[in-house]
Amino acid sequence: TEPKQQCQQQQQQQRAITLSLLRKRSEHNSNLISTLEELALHQEELTTIGPYLGRTCGKTLKILLLQNNVISKMVPSELKYLKCLEYLNLALNNISKIEGLSRAGGNTMEWLRKLDLTLNFVDVDDLEESVDELEG
Repeated sequence: TEPKQQCQQQQQQQRAITLSLLRKRSEHNSNLISTLEELALHQEELTTIGPYLGRTCGKTLKILLLQNNVISKMVPSELKYLKCLEYLNLALNNISKIEGLSRAGGNTMEWLRKLDLTLNFVDVDDLEESVDELEG
């Protein structure tokens, strides 16, 4: 039962974007998640983006505001379906490493025009490595 308890604790600690949260924040769009172009999810105590966002509005979302959460890293698999995303605000989170920005090979976030990482914990060497991937 100990591994089961650890798994449950981990799930409780992880707070991702849920379908109900998306519905709540799409009220201005007649609750139509699939046509959202802008989404503000700041101060939601999110630790990760999760799988729902890309599956529900990944083809239309252009602006994603996730500032002032507790996200610790950018997870490429959570962002790869956001094919129209132009602006991603991750300011005031706990991000220490940037991943998934490479244009070579995976083309993970080639469409992104602006990424705000103000007041995070990104190491300068890691930042230089990520920028080098973008320029390559």
